[in-house]
Amino acid sequence: MPKTFHLVSLGCAKNTVDSDSMAQLLLQDGYRFTSAAESADVLIVNTCGFIRPAREESIAVLQELAANKRPGQLLIAAGCLTQRYGQEVARQVPGVDGILGTRRWMDIVQLVRQLREKTHPAPLYHLPEEARTVGLDEGNTLRANRFGGSAYLKIADGCRRPCAFCSIPLIKGTLVSRPLARILDEARQLEAEGVRELILIAQDTTDYGHDLGMKDGLADLLEALGEAAPQIQWIRVMYAYPGYVTDRLIRVMAERPQVLPYLDMPLQHAHPQTLRRMRRPANLDWVRRTLNKMRANIPQLAIRTTFIVGYPGETEEEFSALLDFVREIRFDRVGAFQFSFEPGTASEPLGDTVPAEAKQARWEQLMETQQAISLQINQEWVGKTLDVLVEGYDNGISIARSYRDAPEIDGLVFVEGQLPVGEIVPVRITGAMPYDLTAVPLEKKHA
Repeated sequence: MPKTFHLVSLGCAKNTVDSDSMAQLLLQDGYRFTSAAESADVLIVNTCGFIRPAREESIAVLQELAANKRPGQLLIAAGCLTQRYGQEVARQVPGVDGILGTRRWMDIVQLVRQLREKTHPAPLYHLPEEARTVGLDEGNTLRANRFGGSAYLKIADGCRRPCAFCSIPLIKGTLVSRPLARILDEARQLEAEGVRELILIAQDTTDYGHDLGMKDGLADLLEALGEAAPQIQWIRVMYAYPGYVTDRLIRVMAERPQVLPYLDMPLQHAHPQTLRRMRRPANLDWVRRTLNKMRANIPQLAIRTTFIVGYPGETEEEFSALLDFVREIRFDRVGAFQFSFEPGTASEPLGDTVPAEAKQARWEQLMETQQAISLQINQEWVGKTLDVLVEGYDNGISIARSYRDAPEIDGLVFVEGQLPVGEIVPVRITGAMPYDLTAVPLEKKHA
């Protein structure tokens, strides 16, 4: 009877890709996945360690599995949390048998075999330091996570940016871009499997290829993907970095029909002094010029960004500047986070000076401001036609996303009737809410 594994993936889509890669390797080794943790031979938690709430969730999941672990079961902690806090995980979760670093996901089969072969009084670690900065030995593993008609495709890992608040370089190391030919092969494979939407992810997609000597790597990649996988209808770009959206990238987005008129560019703040304390690009004039240039060249461009409120030293004046900027630019989508103090980052000497109550109040005010803008923009779509990717069906309603909606973080389009899941179909928009739209199939007349 084949051995079984149960895998819990926490955190972002980039983590989910790593989880799927580990699952592929275990399946190739003869293991079978089970959704029942109690019956699995191997329990794996791919943890998130980006901010404190994510670390707490990861520890809680590990502790629950450890508390219910039966004799003979193995519990492995993998991912971001273990890369940076492996010893702390071992201390807080005594039932952990093995610890796997974020860039050593490809060692999962080797680690399981070693754990089965011998008894260890303490967790067995797979955290070689050199793995943080060298290329990855991926074998033939597909570095993608497919769901329905979409797939996340990881194009790079790690980050070389100096953002003061971010622990990613401490966890992932510097940028390591995946070879262009390998990404194209995987895109062809996903195309053959019927994928309609390819979502490019990395810590910083606009930095793709820098370590490979490419001058404008993301633009090169988008052009090559269009040639390699012409049947993939949507290619979506996530996690662009301010200052690295080049004129050529804008031109490629404008000229390539497959590349969606959607850009996710986290700006983090809109006051120069706050941005300087964050060690982020502080030239807001560049942001304005670039966004205006993109909107002038890319019809119906949807722009998503992310902001942090309550960063150390943020004054009422600085926060007001952020609100004014949001009102001025009128982003389609905005995500907001309250600053989370992270030991070991460059922002640690600044402390955590903004009271929790002020952070919460500012977060609410920012989201209320953007909610009104999002509603107004959504209302402009009523009566118009949109192509949507159908993700599911429930109780007479098809659940879909338009080009304006990245999975999990943006809105949905709720369409009357049953449409083919995994396909892109045209609909007519009939109603608008702050985040979501309602619609009917294009051929159906709405009363």
